Amino acid sequence: MLKSKKILIGVTGGIAAYKICNLVRLFIKNGAEVRVIMTPAAAQFVSPLTLSVLSNNEVVINMFPGDSETQHLENIESKTWHVNYGLWADVFIIAPATANTMAKIVTGICDNFLLCTVLASRAPIIIAPTMDIDMYENEVTKENIQKLKNRGYYIIDPGEGELASGLYGIGRMAELEDIYNLAKYIINKKNDLVEKKILVTAGPTYEPFDSVRFITNYSSGKMGFEIARAASQRGAKVTLITGPVNLETIKEVKRVNVTTSQEMLNAVKNNMQNKNLIIMAAAVEDFKPVNSSKKKIKKENKKDHFKIEFEKSADILKFIGENKKDSTLIGFALETENEIKNAKQKLIQKKLDMIVLNNPNVKGAGFQSDTNVVTFIDNTGVRKFPKMTKFKVGNAILDYYNDKNN
Repeated sequence: MLKSKKILIGVTGGIAAYKICNLVRLFIKNGAEVRVIMTPAAAQFVSPLTLSVLSNNEVVINMFPGDSETQHLENIESKTWHVNYGLWADVFIIAPATANTMAKIVTGICDNFLLCTVLASRAPIIIAPTMDIDMYENEVTKENIQKLKNRGYYIIDPGEGELASGLYGIGRMAELEDIYNLAKYIINKKNDLVEKKILVTAGPTYEPFDSVRFITNYSSGKMGFEIARAASQRGAKVTLITGPVNLETIKEVKRVNVTTSQEMLNAVKNNMQNKNLIIMAAAVEDFKPVNSSKKKIKKENKKDHFKIEFEKSADILKFIGENKKDSTLIGFALETENEIKNAKQKLIQKKLDMIVLNNPNVKGAGFQSDTNVVTFIDNTGVRKFPKMTKFKVGNAILDYYNDKNN
C-alpha cells in the first residue's frame, strides 16, 4: 500500500525523538520513501546520522544547510528547499511534536527549517503531541490543539503512561503502529470524497420560553463537527448547520448558524438540495414551549409552582426522509433503554439508510466527550464499534457511505 509513497517526518525536541528510528524503519520496510527533518533541539535527543542511515537520505536540520545537505537538496531541483520538501511529500508527520512547535505552527512562526516546511506544505500533516501531563492539560495547549484540528491538521492523541518527569498520566507519544496506520489510512483515503456534497447538522437547539430563558440539552456539537472535519479532509464539499456551540469554524467547511429547531429546519430545507450524503448529528430539542413570552417572566409574579405548556418541535429527520430524493440519509439515535429496538424503529419510521446508535450512560460516549461508543444499524444488520474518538467515528460513517455506494 505504501510502495513508492513519499513520507516526510519532522522530529522536534522531545524525549520520544529516539522512537522515530523505528518509525522510519517501519515505513521503509513497507516500501515507502522517507525523508527526515529535525529541529536543532531534536538533534540533542537522537543522532541525525542514525536517521540518515535508516532513511537512506540526508537529514536536514538547519535553515541554511551545510555542504552535504546542500548537495542532497539540490537534487530536489531548487534552492527553495522547504517549499520543495512540502510539495514532495504524500504525507507529513511531525513526531514527536512539542508544545512549543505546535504553538509556533498555530501562530505561523517559522524560525527553523521544519516550521518553514509546514507553512509551505500541501500534504496532509499528522501531528503526534508529546509532553508532560501538566503541559498537555494546560488550557493554552488544549486551545492550540483544537485550532490545529480546525485548520485541517490530523492530531493523533498521546497515550497514558509513565512520563520522563516520573509522573504518570497522559502525554506519551502515540504508539508507532498507530502513527503508521493513520498515515496509511490518510494516503489511501485522501480525496476519496472529491466532488461529493455532504450536509451535516450539529449541536443542540435552544427553545425559548421567555426573552432570556430557554430549554435545551447537553450537546456540545463535537460529533457533528468531527464528521464535517473528516469529510472535508477527504475532499468533500461540506455544509455544516449548527446550533449554538463553542467550536471554531472548520477549514473549507461552509458553516450555517441557527438557534431554534425551526431555524434548523429552514436551514436544512435551504441546503439539502443535490447533496450526496446527509448526516443528522444534531441533538434537536424534542419539545418547545407553546408560547414564548416577549418579556422576562418575573419570579415575583408567580406562585411557588407554575406550569409551562410544551409541544413537539419540528421533526427535521422525518422531513428529510420524506424529501431526500437520491441522497443517502444517516441519522443518530441517543437511547438509554431498549437501544437496538428503539433505533431500528427510528430507522424505519424516518426512512433512514443507516442510523448511528449511542447511549450517553456508557463510559466514553455521548455529550461533551471527545470519544463515542457507537453501533451502526441498517437493513442488513447491526455493527458494534469499540470506544473511538469522534473523529474516527466520523471517518467510519464516511467509510460506510463509500462502501455502500462503490
